[in-house]
Amino acid sequence: MRLRARTVVPLLAVVASLLLAAAPVRAEAPVRTPVVFVHGFNADPGVWGGLRADFKADGYTDADLFSFGYDTHRSVNEVLSGRLAAYVEDVKRQTGASRVDLVAHSFGSLVTRWYVKFDAVGQSSVAHWVSLAGPNHGTSTAWACALWDQACRDMTPGSYVQKKLAEGDETPGAVRYATWWSNCDEVINPDNSVPLAGAVNNGAGCLDHNELLGDDTVSQGVRAFLRS
Repeated sequence: MRLRARTVVPLLAVVASLLLAAAPVRAEAPVRTPVVFVHGFNADPGVWGGLRADFKADGYTDADLFSFGYDTHRSVNEVLSGRLAAYVEDVKRQTGASRVDLVAHSFGSLVTRWYVKFDAVGQSSVAHWVSLAGPNHGTSTAWACALWDQACRDMTPGSYVQKKLAEGDETPGAVRYATWWSNCDEVINPDNSVPLAGAVNNGAGCLDHNELLGDDTVSQGVRAFLRS
């Protein structure tokens, strides 16, 4: 029996639809929120090598991970938070993302907090904020260099930066906040300077100040928090 052309075409369409329905659906790669790492005082982006490696093992790519490098001897409010704001906007343009995750160590916690709290688009541009050993309420060790260094003055208890950051809500907006602190931190004094009201505050055990950058448990906790 010969099939006419007008009969064959609908049959082919049916067969094609059945084949498409039977084909396995390929899962799309999860969309990652870009991560911006912000180092601490007298440091540089190289301190993030270990944590970046952990993130890449967890599925992030180099295109998802950014490190903000800056002169750590400048002021938080007058210079550094503005430069961070410009950097975040550049990351958003590069990636097409509407928000980033911020992971800061030590002094970088003040730079990022000022940006989130006082920049016009800071809270809408940040999904998660993480502080590792941040002098969030000041540290007495900063008095050792406060005479000649502006960043050290910003880290001293009761400084202008500390007072402004403590005003009102310490964790404003819809941003999710988390801190990690150590009871053996030789730089942050007192230890309870790190936790913030409204944040998920995590004790890291007995670690030196810089050991929080490479500790496996801290790394796992940070990555889990950013997935939350």
